[in-house]
Formats: sequence, structure tokens, C-alpha cells
Amino acid sequence: MGTDGFTTCLWFDGRAEEAARFYVSLFENSGIGAVTRCPEGAHKPAGTVLTVDFTANGQKFVALNGGPEFTFNEAVSFQIPCESQEEVDHYWAALTEGGGEEGPCGWLKDRFGLSWQVVPVRLEQMFRDPDTAKVARANQAMMSMRKLDIAALEKAYAGE
Repeated sequence: MGTDGFTTCLWFDGRAEEAARFYVSLFENSGIGAVTRCPEGAHKPAGTVLTVDFTANGQKFVALNGGPEFTFNEAVSFQIPCESQEEVDHYWAALTEGGGEEGPCGWLKDRFGLSWQVVPVRLEQMFRDPDTAKVARANQAMMSMRKLDIAALEKAYAGE
């Protein structure tokens, strides 16, 4: 196996370049790489974007214009660990903008149908607490939310 690790391939129906540019715009340590185009005689018109290599938040991806045969579902999602409510708010707004859908418990789908979890690092810390009553209260609060609210989670965790 090569030393470059894994590359995640994301299948789109004609929106690969748009998606790659969107994801690159959201995260630091991101950029567009090689763009391949369909040759003459391919299943799509010559010159149509076939793949876009990109890096988002240091992770390697290839966006593929594969067609309508496959779509994303919640079985695969990307987690964004957030240090602050401002980060949660930023990613939530950006990823739901333009046709994204809010889901429960910090989950959402972006405009391309890709699932994301926008999760405060603090919630992960709460869930590791050996005090099961605190964990249960934080979990119950989380289950009632769409976008996660760190202050409300903290209150529930503390029993307030």
C-alpha cells in the first residue's frame, strides 16, 4: 500500500466541481488539485468534468461525477469537532445553506446530500464522564436538539 493513506471518493451527479469548491471554502488546510475531464467517446460529453481531486481539512478526497445511480445516505457521515459555539454555528449555517437539511442531535445534510455531524468537543468530554447520571442528562438534552447548544448541554450535564 502507498504511503499517502486513504482517499475518500464522493459520487456526485454532475456537481463534483461545485461540491469540491464548496468544501474547500469551508475548511482550513484545503485546496483543489487535479481536475480530469471526459475524453471523446466517453459516456458524457467531451470536456465534462469527471473527477476533482481536493483536500479538505487535510483529508484527501476525489469528487466523481458518476451520475444519478448512487446517492449519499446517513450510513456515512463526517464529524466536525468544534471547540466553541461559534464554530458549531459557523459550520451548521454554512452546511445547511443553499438547500441543506437540519437533522437531529447535531446531524445535517448539506446541499449535496452528504451527512455531517457538527459536534462540540465538550459534548464528547461529557459523554466520557464516569458519572452516568451526568451523561444521561447531557444525552437527553442532546436528543431534543437539532443544532447542538453547548450552554444548554452544560446546564443539563450539571443538573440545572
